[in-house]
Amino acid sequence: RNTKWLCVMLTNNIGHHLMVRQAMIPRNLKPFPYICGNRMLSGYKPKSNVKDSYKILELEEGCSLDDIRNSYRSLAKKYHPDSGSATADSEAFMKVEEAYRVVLSDAATKKKANENNEEEEDQFKPKAPQHRHYLSFEGIGFGTPSQREKQYMQFRVDRATEQVLEYRKQRLESQRAVTDLMKAKDVKQSKKVKITQAVERLVEDLIQESMAKGDFDNLSGKGKPLQKFSDCPHIDPMTHNLNRILIDNGYQPEWILMQKEIRETIERLRRSIVASRSKLGGPMTPYRQKQWNRICEQFIEDIRKLNRRIDNFNLVVPILSRQMVHFSAEKEIVRAQKTYEALMENREASNSDTKENEEENVKRFGWKSSLFKWLNL
Repeated sequence: RNTKWLCVMLTNNIGHHLMVRQAMIPRNLKPFPYICGNRMLSGYKPKSNVKDSYKILELEEGCSLDDIRNSYRSLAKKYHPDSGSATADSEAFMKVEEAYRVVLSDAATKKKANENNEEEEDQFKPKAPQHRHYLSFEGIGFGTPSQREKQYMQFRVDRATEQVLEYRKQRLESQRAVTDLMKAKDVKQSKKVKITQAVERLVEDLIQESMAKGDFDNLSGKGKPLQKFSDCPHIDPMTHNLNRILIDNGYQPEWILMQKEIRETIERLRRSIVASRSKLGGPMTPYRQKQWNRICEQFIEDIRKLNRRIDNFNLVVPILSRQMVHFSAEKEIVRAQKTYEALMENREASNSDTKENEEENVKRFGWKSSLFKWLNL
């Protein structure tokens, strides 16, 4: 214990750093944590130059406290004996620590000097008057507090009057803007009505002039009533008539006309190939087979042309779901063959039914039919 107090007294009175190594401490003092290991005990007062201290910390005068602390930390990590780095140096670290203390003291001194200067400046600034509680009327008026209060009340009345007048002015301006807008809309609507009426009068005059010239005498439906209503009760009659007039005069969209043409063409081709197969009949002789092959070749060529028409239709159709796929000539020929076989089966079934009916009639009315035949003879 005497050795421990001797070390502390040395560090406090001599005024320099004392490096205490673990090997220098007796065994009975090693359990004390405050002197074990590589510890540095210091209690000195810095005596270095301020400029040199700034150079050691790699700083400039006038820097902030954060810059001072950050520089000290980086240098301490670099030179501290316990850091374990390759650049660890106890003497360099002592210089860094001494410079850090000098710089801190210099920064504190400058800060106090600035605060003192600010206090001296504040002393020369004009101070608020002691009767500040009498100036609670927004600085309005002069004289005694009661006179100033009356003047302040009058000021408030005048200010409220001005605000009311300003509000009324803004409201009148907004109403005037709304009325101007309504007038502009009315003028625009009246112009639109005038234009519509002028167009209607022009159209009526042109119709009357054409009727006088006889341009409508060659119409197919002259003198006949218009078909006012369509077969569907859910369609507006006026809309139906307008659409029909547009379609009759060629105002139908191109893709609709192309779609209608494609459907009519495929139906016509299907009917024609079924009719050709029915004309050939059966059984298929070599001559009939050659004729059927020629018919199939012509049908394949027609289907190829129709598929080109479908390609053109898919380019102009505005809706993707309305596009069409190509027709297969082989599938259409097989379909026509099946249709022909179904027609033959239906025809044979109908013929067998008629024969059975005739036989039943003969069985029932045999003597009557023979009598009628004898009488006819």
